[in-house]
Amino acid sequence: MADELFVDQDEVEGTASGVWSRMLAGNRRFAEGKPEHPNRGAEAREALVDTHAPEAAILSCSDARVSPDIIFDAGIGDLFTVRTAGQVIDDAVIASLEYAVDVLGVRLLVVLGHQNCGAIKQACKEYEALLHELTADAEDSLMAADSISDIDERICDSDSIMLRTVGFSIWQAHESELESAEDFERVHIARTIEQLVERSEVIKHALAEDRLMITGARYQLDSGKVEVLSF
Repeated sequence: MADELFVDQDEVEGTASGVWSRMLAGNRRFAEGKPEHPNRGAEAREALVDTHAPEAAILSCSDARVSPDIIFDAGIGDLFTVRTAGQVIDDAVIASLEYAVDVLGVRLLVVLGHQNCGAIKQACKEYEALLHELTADAEDSLMAADSISDIDERICDSDSIMLRTVGFSIWQAHESELESAEDFERVHIARTIEQLVERSEVIKHALAEDRLMITGARYQLDSGKVEVLSF
């Protein structure tokens, strides 16, 4: 008990969980309309000219309403942010996140989706169009089912990047009988995390060595709050 009273607070706050707690506290300030805008002055800017040591990396959607530095009320140099439409990953995204983990030493990686995601909407349109194309000539439900038996392969072979990536997550959601846009967003976040671990040896090793924690989250446009996801 005595030892527990003298835990090094700096060490506790430096862990991935501590970083995430501070980020969520910043989000609460933002959602309540009470941001502190920490570390954004000239002094902070000048101190980071030669180096930076962000506490977390974030892969988020490029949506103009979803700026991680703002919604987490973070300062200059606090977050290493990579953004693509629908937080889609490619080699450049993976290399950027690997740099954050291996070179900058971030302890936390957040995959951040959001409410009313345009990439999800576009992928849904393309997914429905593919379904229509495959079943248009089916004369009954059995023929329709047979027509879409290889739809996952058709999605993977599509010329559309959005259908190959986000659309595959929508297909997975449908396979689990999930139908809402919110479900699609959550499934896509989970699948993005799986892909990062599968495709990056650097991230996989960092997780195995307890140097990194990955978490999924969904930003709610209407409330300004970040929903922490559990898978």
